[in-house]
Amino acid sequence: MATLVKRTPRPQVVPIGEPRIRNGVVRLYRPKYDGLKMSLQDFLDWEPKPDGWKYEWNNGIVEVNEESMKNTERKMVRNISRAFIKTMAFEQFDAELYPETDCVLLSGQVRRPDIAYFTREQIEASARNEQPVPAFVMELISPNDKAYKLEQKLDEYFAASVACVWYIYPNLKQVNVYTSRTAVKICLDKTPCSAAPALDFTMTPNEIFA
Repeated sequence: MATLVKRTPRPQVVPIGEPRIRNGVVRLYRPKYDGLKMSLQDFLDWEPKPDGWKYEWNNGIVEVNEESMKNTERKMVRNISRAFIKTMAFEQFDAELYPETDCVLLSGQVRRPDIAYFTREQIEASARNEQPVPAFVMELISPNDKAYKLEQKLDEYFAASVACVWYIYPNLKQVNVYTSRTAVKICLDKTPCSAAPALDFTMTPNEIFA
């Protein structure tokens, strides 16, 4: 009598770009548009359907560096926004913080920082279709972000005259404050994180992650 062999089902291959939902977050097996060739103007005019990823542009190639902002990160952004509206930059000089907005860098990239600071003059220049570079940007870092990509972004930001960069690590409750490619302050708990020399704005990790 023949012995029946129980076969283990082969895992189903997820097609490129097909979304999967895990823990309430839409993820892709592979970002759908990563590697797509496109001109700068076409990218700036491009409005892809949301698929859980944040797409940026690097010298003619669409690339994905990280997932777009998650629902769980909205509270942090709210805390930062509410602290910012108490600053002189907001109250007297009409500056703003914008989430995931295009920033065209002179080195040939379009980056979309999670949060970017724009002065009134820069906002007015943007309305004239100019491309001002923010002096202060924040990136929310997830465990999936690749270290070399984060280092590359620092090079690009400071080459474009960004004055201060915050790398915010929600899982670690930590903020790394960069004022140059080699000058970094690691902030934990009640340690003040400053946006100087870009503007007079300070928060502690406890306030950001409250």
